[in-house]
Amino acid sequence: MARTLITGGLVVTAAEELEADVLIEGEKVAALALRGSDTARTWAESDAEIIDAADHYVVPGGVDGHTHMEMPFGGTHSSDTFETGTRAAAWGGTTTIVDFAIQRQGGSVRAGVEAWAAKAEGKCAIDYAFHAILSDVDDSSLKEMDTLVEEGITSFKLFMAYPGVFYSDDGRILRAMQRGAANGALTMVHAENGIAIDVLVEQALAEGRTDPRHHGEVRKALLESEATHRAIQLARVAGAPLYVVHVSAGEAVEEIARARDKGLNVFGETCPQYLFLSTDDLAGPGFEGAKYVCSTPLRPREHQEHLWRALRTDDLSVVSTDHCPFCFTGQKDLGLGDFSRIPNGMPGVEHRMDLLHQAVVEGRIGRRRWIELACATPARMFGMYPRKGTVAPGADADLVVYDPRAEQTISARTHHMNVDYSAYEGRDVTGRARTVLSRGRVIVDRGTYLGRPGHGSYVRRDTCGHLI
Repeated sequence: MARTLITGGLVVTAAEELEADVLIEGEKVAALALRGSDTARTWAESDAEIIDAADHYVVPGGVDGHTHMEMPFGGTHSSDTFETGTRAAAWGGTTTIVDFAIQRQGGSVRAGVEAWAAKAEGKCAIDYAFHAILSDVDDSSLKEMDTLVEEGITSFKLFMAYPGVFYSDDGRILRAMQRGAANGALTMVHAENGIAIDVLVEQALAEGRTDPRHHGEVRKALLESEATHRAIQLARVAGAPLYVVHVSAGEAVEEIARARDKGLNVFGETCPQYLFLSTDDLAGPGFEGAKYVCSTPLRPREHQEHLWRALRTDDLSVVSTDHCPFCFTGQKDLGLGDFSRIPNGMPGVEHRMDLLHQAVVEGRIGRRRWIELACATPARMFGMYPRKGTVAPGADADLVVYDPRAEQTISARTHHMNVDYSAYEGRDVTGRARTVLSRGRVIVDRGTYLGRPGHGSYVRRDTCGHLI
């Protein structure tokens, strides 16, 4: 069995910071030993391959619980395949993604899962798992939920937005939540009042307000908070845990905070775009704002402080990317003259770990909270902890030797995502993954990609391990 020893680094997990060496045997972390101890010296004198992490952090590989590779939307598909998207994730220090398998209206949930499994199999550079999107909630799909939970698909997403595409009414959402309460599934909800938003879209277009900035103006923060409140109440009626995806507005955070103060199993996720970008970007000159069209939309800058505070207080528990890239030329421009036709989504899977480390540099969060938000809590939330999300004996050797002092400028010229622009073009950040291991294998090292398609394995998940 191959043995690798990572020496000289500061091991940072959600629970502790420890000057320790990490021994890897095969695909697993075998043990940790305090630096300078007799055990560490014995390891160093063995035949293990040495990775020098002096002056670096040794952290768990990132777990991105919200990606959309090869997702059909608005007459096109997100531009990253499972091959290109997972390779880009690896470059940024993320070693596990959870993507969304879509049930087509009129089709079975299992058929959606099988279709996504076929897309991913043999393509991924890192490990992967699936949530299932429920587009039809009926007796058949509810029964499928039971069997899929037994098979490791343990979270199901419903949409309160996109009427005619993914939308579920309150009755369908309640029925799915009730089933989740019975079978242990976690219900995920895209919380926006899609019926009201469609009225505002129609009115805006009729008045000639067609530019990208109007995408944010019609998807009002109050309609996000109203839907969040409604989802929470439905979850209370069902007695089910609830995970609200891509929270962007301060008012929605308040709804989640109130629920958590009551001791409810309600969790919120936000994304880097809401922490670092705003409606100023959406209102860029000409059609530039189309690059920043996503749903929920970017908000005015004052919402950012509400989100950061909630991340510190755990009213928001996870930072994922909602990575769903569309090229500016040939895809986003499908919405020229009509913002409602701009494909909704932004790239980000490569930069989440670095952007959150920049928040550490700026004093917004601490190092352990960085790892908690980006690695440990998503692994717990989606039934993969302690296999993923930590550095501990028995865990998968998904590890990152992270240089906290490396300076970089984010740019489409240097990123590895299959998209022709960067949402963070020209932004300077401090911190970068130097060496990335996936299940004990080095896949990125000092600016060289060493991975391969098909290395990534499918992860069969347990039920949520983060309930109160």
